[in-house]
Amino acid sequence: MLTICLLAPVRVSFLFSTLTLPMTRSIRRAVSVLLTFFLTLFLTVSLAVAQDRPEEGGHELQVWTGGGRSVPGGTKDTSVWNAGVRYGWILTAPHGPGFLNGRFEYAVDAVPAFVVFQPKNTAYGAGVNPVGLKWIFATRGDVAPYLELNGGTLFTTHEVPAGTSTINFTSGAAFGLHFLGERAWSVEVRYMHISNSGLTTPNPGINTVQVRLGFGKFFGKK
Repeated sequence: MLTICLLAPVRVSFLFSTLTLPMTRSIRRAVSVLLTFFLTLFLTVSLAVAQDRPEEGGHELQVWTGGGRSVPGGTKDTSVWNAGVRYGWILTAPHGPGFLNGRFEYAVDAVPAFVVFQPKNTAYGAGVNPVGLKWIFATRGDVAPYLELNGGTLFTTHEVPAGTSTINFTSGAAFGLHFLGERAWSVEVRYMHISNSGLTTPNPGINTVQVRLGFGKFFGKK
């Protein structure tokens, strides 16, 4: 385990040193540092901690990636791809009536890779989602549905949408499924709104529907 964790920063640094994407030096450095830290953390937890189901007092660690297209209500002909790392806290035991019975999780996402494909250019960026409110429905089987609301900030190398701002805010809602086993996989459909919240005028925003895949584990209190 120690050998893998020591090699992770070297491999990540080598990967980003060979990229030719038109990202600024500061963004490349920040992305490399974030990926190195979270990859090391993920490998350490994956190798040292036994799998657990979502449980009050436990935690979630996940790496994820997703992408999708713009939908009506904002800027058209735009696609997005993003990848990140999540750390969550399971705050409650199951409660609620009937099929709504579930656990509440608070989560934070680091998003070191966010790409916006626009007709005028391709914008590269990174962000953080400090607010993740997740309801995991309590089930007896190995499939756990969930609902989520989240929000964050996005910084990009080009204005998103074109002609607006390089600083934007993101908000979204998702429905997904956790597949529990030795590791926890997830698949979800996510609506995400990207907007600068009036920092510039005009502010058309971008509305997207994305599919996201995640791989991680729940661990902690038993």
